Amino acid sequence: MSAFIQQLPALLGVIIGALGSYLAIAKGDQARFRREQRARWEERRLAVYADYATALKRTVTLTYRIASHLGVDPHPHPLSPESAAAELAEATDARDPAGEALLMLGTPEVVEKGRTWVVAVIEMERFLREPVRSPETWSALLTRQRTAREAYYAAVRRDLALPPGHSGHWTLQPGRPRPGRPE
Repeated sequence: MSAFIQQLPALLGVIIGALGSYLAIAKGDQARFRREQRARWEERRLAVYADYATALKRTVTLTYRIASHLGVDPHPHPLSPESAAAELAEATDARDPAGEALLMLGTPEVVEKGRTWVVAVIEMERFLREPVRSPETWSALLTRQRTAREAYYAAVRRDLALPPGHSGHWTLQPGRPRPGRPE
């Protein structure tokens, strides 16, 4: 029995070492799993945020073109409301699933900024259906939409811990023709 007692500290050392090694590996695996899971969700949220922005931007571009046809916007490629009707309906239909995904995965701040942006876009669409249209009202709607868009992107960047980005306002040099709107 004395041989067993002499070997007991070594045996306990091996058991404690194995247990400690197991716990360290398990803790590392858990941390790695959480990091990978967080990265996957961030990638997914970024995709949802981008899809939502793309869906809204499609509607915005169509409203620019229709407004140009109606004489209140300088977009270089006018489109009549009749010609744009199917595309506008398609853009609106694409906006709904993107909005649902935003509600599901977006943070409350991003969802609120997205709501503000879509309301501004809906107001632009409503303006185009009214019988009387003033360039000043259209200009105010454009400013509201651009501000809402910029706030949405800023909220997305904060959520994903990205550095501040560009406002999206691009000014051309005076005297150069305006090729279209990046916003």
